[in-house]
Order: sequence, then C-alpha cells, then structure tokens
Amino acid sequence: MTNTETISHSTTFTLGGDLPLRRIGYGTMRLADGPQSPGGADAPIWTAPTDRAAALAVLRRAVELGVNLIDTADAYALGAGEELIAEALHPYRDEVVVSTKVGIVRPSPTEWVPLGNPAYLRQQAELSLRRLRTDRIDLLHLHRLDPAYPIADQVGALAQLQQEGKVRHIGLSEVTVDQLTEARRVAPIAAVQNLYNLATRDHDAVIDYTATHDIAFLPFFPATLGDTASTVAAVATELGATPTQTALTWLLHRSPNVIPIPGTTSPTHLAENVAASALRLTDAQFTRLTAAT
Repeated sequence: MTNTETISHSTTFTLGGDLPLRRIGYGTMRLADGPQSPGGADAPIWTAPTDRAAALAVLRRAVELGVNLIDTADAYALGAGEELIAEALHPYRDEVVVSTKVGIVRPSPTEWVPLGNPAYLRQQAELSLRRLRTDRIDLLHLHRLDPAYPIADQVGALAQLQQEGKVRHIGLSEVTVDQLTEARRVAPIAAVQNLYNLATRDHDAVIDYTATHDIAFLPFFPATLGDTASTVAAVATELGATPTQTALTWLLHRSPNVIPIPGTTSPTHLAENVAASALRLTDAQFTRLTAAT
C-alpha cells in the first residue's frame, strides 16, 4: 500500500451475531447534572440533567443521524439516565439497541463502588427493565468486576437473566484478556467496554482478543488526546476534519470490531462525531497517529 492509498473500514459490526450496529454509538453519561458541575473524569453524574428538554432532543437527534447504539448505566444519575432514554426513545424501534450496565453502587456523588453480589445484580437488572420500559435489555454489561465475588458468580447472574429472556446479550467493562477468557467459560460475551483512546492504549491485547472472537469492543472516553494532540491536529488539518473526528476515525481503523461511544450534550458535536465514520485515513496517516505519543 502506498502512502496515498486510503484504508477502508467497515461501517457496521454485528453484535452477538444478530444485531447490526453502526460503528459510532452514543454514550449518555454526560446527560446528567447541570452546567455548573465539573466535566470530564470529575463529573459527578449524580442528578438528572437540569435542561431535560435539551437532553431529550440530543438523544432523539442521535437516532435521526443513524446512531443505533445508545449506551447508559444504572449508576448514571441513580437511574435517571435510563429513565431519560425511555422518555426520549420509547417505544424503541427494532434498530435501536440500548446498552446498560449494573454492578456499581453510588453512595455519594464522588463514589463509584463495584458490587457483584449476584442477587444485587439481578435486582438492578429488574430495575433497569422498569426504567427503560422494556421486557428485554439488548446488551447488559457488568459495569465492573467485584473482587469479592467469583467471576463465575457475577457473570452467572447475568447468564440467568439471559436464560429468563430478560437480557439478549452480555457485556463486560474494564476487563483483561484473562478475565474475559474466564467469563466466557460461564456465558457468551458479546461486548467489552474498556477505557481506550489514542492517549491510553493499555487494552491493545483486549482489542486483538475480542476481534479474534467476534466480540464488540466499545472504547469509552474515545476522543481523549493527551500528548497525541499535536499529531492529531496535523492529521485533522490534512483531512479537513476536527481533532475529535480524527481520533474517532483512528479507532474505526484500529480494528473492525471497535465501536466508539462518544458522549456530548451538543447537537453540533453529535453530528460531527457521527460524520467521523465517513472519513478515511491513508496508510501513512494511520501510522503517524498510531506512533503518536
């Protein structure tokens, strides 16, 4: 391949063998709190959004733009995030896939504590079903593994829900290859959601493993640039794109099973994120971004 040739990438990935997903999803974590709350990793994600109408509009706009994976968690605003999705999108069209997570408790705005008691996980899934106003969750993630309980017991609780018809596919979050391998002995795993972006690539091995086994990899905080910002800006200029679009495009080229789930409260930024799927990198651009530090 010459430096002027572009690298093609697929625009869809089939989750669990039966749910085609477009490869830019929407993460709803930021649809919480008010404009004076801290952002980024320090955001409390503790209360429902103060501008509810704007949050509902962004969710509906995401689907209008072709996004068909909406990601949330029962820990986001103590369940208010799931209620917001139901208010905006219920009854869900067949092509809208809603992903949620259980396994984190929120005793205060600054605490995110794993709790893997199997009975608790099943209870929280029941509450998620009620808040989402559905009888089956498309994709249920274990939000974090709890070292106090065997992986088999935690994944087994989600497998029981799957056997009961309340969960379609099971996912994990922030896991290693060894943990994922152990979990797959208990139940099929359709997706993994780990922290991954140009600046943080600790989970390269997980991406490669999931790609080999046809498991979706959903990177959260996908547009974080860190020390790669100058290289990303240079490539973005060449593409006529924004740095965020360039970072998302690099993820799409990284592996065909990668589905970024960027979050935003801005309709403009939402449209820009979705448009990243149409960008193409040359071999040289992809290599430069991959080598950026």
